[in-house]
Amino acid sequence: MEWAEIFSEGRTVAFLLLFTRFTALFMAVPIFSHMNIPMSVKVAMAFFFTIFFFGAVPPLNIPTDALSLTVAILGEMLFGLAVGIVLQLAYHVITFAGGQISFMMGFSLASAIDPQSGVSMPIVSQFLALLALMVLLIFDLHHWILLYASESIASIPLGGFMITPSLFQYIMHAMSNMFVVGFMIAFPITALSMLADVIFGMLMKTMPQFNLLVVGMPIKIAISFIVIIVTLGATLMIVTAQTQDAYNFLGKLL
Repeated sequence: MEWAEIFSEGRTVAFLLLFTRFTALFMAVPIFSHMNIPMSVKVAMAFFFTIFFFGAVPPLNIPTDALSLTVAILGEMLFGLAVGIVLQLAYHVITFAGGQISFMMGFSLASAIDPQSGVSMPIVSQFLALLALMVLLIFDLHHWILLYASESIASIPLGGFMITPSLFQYIMHAMSNMFVVGFMIAFPITALSMLADVIFGMLMKTMPQFNLLVVGMPIKIAISFIVIIVTLGATLMIVTAQTQDAYNFLGKLL
């Protein structure tokens, strides 16, 4: 390929759109969007992968005027945002479940800044989210994302991404599924906590000197931690399966 062709208007616009696609992906998808990764590193990774995959970009089929270029850039940003939302909804099942568990344990006010999203969340949610993140790394989610980005170059033309009804319906389904699966994960602790409350209420009726805050709360917390340890493997398997389903759906968009 001659230098004049490499730096032609069409190839320059294609490079810009591909760079926008990778940047949007790294800003939205799990693992790459981690708040502890500096913005300069994310941009540098997007630039590196743009150069790496630029040779696989097909010829550009859109006009290069200002309006068409603006619409194409917004479309690439929307593509990265859509992929990120689909994967994040599957990943945040565990954080929602952790919030329910924290509430039942009495840890609702014990919160910390989540390094993944940069927002405050209960410590149980943060603990489970970090474990889920490590499991997703073990299962090569970061490689899945790069592979998907590579396949999208040939399947979805640069600047040609459109929101389909199936994508919108899946996002709505994933949002409702996040609540259902989150409640399902937190159900064992919720049920045992309610049972413990009933037992403690009966004890307080029979023994008024029974101090619920001094004796009851540590017992509830200990029971909850035991249940978390026992169900941790199944919980992480559920999160992995949810992420796999989300990735499989993204494959249908190609």
